[in-house]
Amino acid sequence: MPKEWVLVRHGESEGNVAATRAERLGAEVIELDVRDADVPLSGTGEEQARALGARLRALEPAPQVAWVSPYVRARQTFALSTEDGPLIPRVVSDERLRDRELGVLDLLTRRGVAARHPEEAERRAHLGKYYHRPPGGESWADVALRLRSFLRDAADAADGSGGPGTTAGTNPGTMLVVAHDAVVMLLVALLTGMEESQLLDFAAAHTVLNASITRVVWDGARWEVVEFSDVRHLERAGADVTVHPGSPDVEPE
Repeated sequence: MPKEWVLVRHGESEGNVAATRAERLGAEVIELDVRDADVPLSGTGEEQARALGARLRALEPAPQVAWVSPYVRARQTFALSTEDGPLIPRVVSDERLRDRELGVLDLLTRRGVAARHPEEAERRAHLGKYYHRPPGGESWADVALRLRSFLRDAADAADGSGGPGTTAGTNPGTMLVVAHDAVVMLLVALLTGMEESQLLDFAAAHTVLNASITRVVWDGARWEVVEFSDVRHLERAGADVTVHPGSPDVEPE
């Protein structure tokens, strides 16, 4: 089994910038003309991704497998962060690492959800953030389900029994994941065994920053979070640290 998971959120994206701008202006709709899967990094996000590379090169042991969300912003982050190394023998694009799908709430701000889908705000208040599934979208529980499948396949690959996109017998000590804020948060919860209430309390107190690193290490008995959303590599490189907490997720004003 892997001994360490290194979880990276993508750098700042054009979608992050547009969503934050829309919230600040009190708009109902986030102005983006591409689908979520195709949203690229912003200029700041590209700078962050390059700064991330120094931290990845310092990892010991070096990752032997990188699992990357197929979304453009994640693929760009991985490519830019590794353009000068480290050389990772196996890179796997896995659709289970994609961002959470919001269905009818996609591209809506908090104000937009309240104005256009007040019934969903009410359902979310009743069901809670973990189980609320917008029509055509996913709940956090849905994302957790696909991530359980991912963790099982990744562990099988690390143990030498094979798995999608990797070679049996590689037995990597460090597994690198480049994905999205909800994916990082839920992988931490699944690995450490958080229940719903624990996860929601943790998520309320912690934000997965752009181009941050979270490390979860096996201590022989359990998985332990030894770093969460660390961005010291950005600070050392003089890159901006950006706080974009992801989708508004129908949070109250």
